[in-house]
Amino acid sequence: MNILLLGSGGREHALALKMSQSTLCGQLFIAPGNAGTAQCGTNVNMGVSEFDKIKTFCLDNAIDLVLPGSEEALVNGIYDFFQKDELLQHIPVLGPSKEGAQLEGSKAYAKLFMQRNNIPTAAYREFSEKNYEEGLAYLQQHSLPIVLKADGLAAGKGVVIATSYEEAAEEFEQMIKSAKFGDASKTVVVEQFLTGIELSVFAITDGHTYKILPEAKDYKRIGEGDLGLNTGGMGAVSPVPFADAAFMKKVEDEVIRPTIAGLSREGIVYHGFVFFGLINVEGSPFVIEYNCRMGDPETEVVMPRLKNDALELFTAVMTGKLSGQTIYADERAAATVMLVSKGYPEAYEKNKVIHGIPAPTRDQIVFHAGTRQEGDEVLTNGGRVLAITSLASDLSMALAHSVQTAEQIAFDGKVYRRDIGYEFV
Repeated sequence: MNILLLGSGGREHALALKMSQSTLCGQLFIAPGNAGTAQCGTNVNMGVSEFDKIKTFCLDNAIDLVLPGSEEALVNGIYDFFQKDELLQHIPVLGPSKEGAQLEGSKAYAKLFMQRNNIPTAAYREFSEKNYEEGLAYLQQHSLPIVLKADGLAAGKGVVIATSYEEAAEEFEQMIKSAKFGDASKTVVVEQFLTGIELSVFAITDGHTYKILPEAKDYKRIGEGDLGLNTGGMGAVSPVPFADAAFMKKVEDEVIRPTIAGLSREGIVYHGFVFFGLINVEGSPFVIEYNCRMGDPETEVVMPRLKNDALELFTAVMTGKLSGQTIYADERAAATVMLVSKGYPEAYEKNKVIHGIPAPTRDQIVFHAGTRQEGDEVLTNGGRVLAITSLASDLSMALAHSVQTAEQIAFDGKVYRRDIGYEFV
C-alpha cells in the first residue's frame, strides 16, 4: 500500500520508520518531512493543511492511506475533507473527524465531554471577554496555585500555573485582552491544580473498540531537575515504572473505556490515536488533557517498543477488525534524549551543521526532528533537532546510552538534559 504521512518532526520520523518496516508498505511519502524521514521514504514539499495540494498528490500517486502526524490537519478537518470529496472517499485518513479532533482543539469542549461521560478530571470554569469581570472575581477566591489554559491550540505552550493572585490576574488579562496566544486564548479554562506525577497513555481506536499501546512519560522543562521554561518536550521514557497492572486497570476502567464509549454513544467519528495526558493523584488517574494524535517525543519511545506491524494495526482500524488485534511490546526500557537548539523554546538559530549522527542499531535510533538535508550535510532546522532513543534491559542503562550519544553528536549551540527519567533512575 502507498502511504502519505503528514508532518516533519521526530514523531513523524518514528512513524515513518515503523511503517517502512511493514511488509505491507509500498511507497511511503512524507510531507514535508525532514532529513531523517528521507531515509524511510520520499519527502514531499507540501504543508500538512494544504488540502487541495494533498488531494492532487493522493490521486496522482495512488495513495491508500493518509496518516496526519500532528494535530493541525486533524483540527482543520482533513478527515471531513476526504469524506466529502467523491474522488477521495475511498482513501482512509487515520485520524478523527473535525468534531472528534475538538477533544484536543478545545479545552472547553474536552471538559464538557469528560463531564458528560463521568471521566475524572480537575474541576474547572471557562471565561471569555463576555464574562471577563466574573472571571477576575473567580480567580480571587480560587485556591493557589491556579491553572490557566488557553482553550485552543497553542503549540503546547498555552498553559500557565500561577502561584499568586496577582500573577493569575495578569496572565488572565494577557490571554483574553491582549491575545497572548492569539485566538487560542479568546476563551480561558481555569482549572483546579492537581498534585501528582504525570504520564501519557495511548490508545488506537476505530471509535467503538480500542487497543492500548505502551505508555510513556515526557519531560517538558528545558532545564535539568524540571526547571526553566516549558518546551515541546526534552525527552521521554517507556515503560513508566509506577504504571503497574493495578494502576493501568484503573486507567482503562475509569478513563479509556468511558472515553471510547462516549465517542461511540455520541456518534463522534473517530479512527486513530487517542492520547490521554494523565496525572496520578495518590494512585488514581485524572485526565489533564486529550490529544487526537501521538505525542512528541513520546512516539520516539512508544514506536520502538511496539512489536506489532504498524500497517497491519492501522488497516485493522480502517476495516473494523481492530478487536482481533493483540498489542505486543518490547520488554526493554526506552529512553529518549532530545537535542535542542540554544535559545529554544524562545529565539534560536537554524542552519547549524550537525556532525556525528550514528547509524541505527538494534538498541539505538537517532530520530530527526528539526533537520534538513543540504547536499551531504545535515543542518539544524528547528528548536528540537534530534531525538536519541536507546533500548536496554533497564531505564538507567537506556538513559546512559542516549546521553553517551548526545555527547558525541555535535552542532553549534547543542543543548540537552542528562536527567530524563530522573525520578525512576
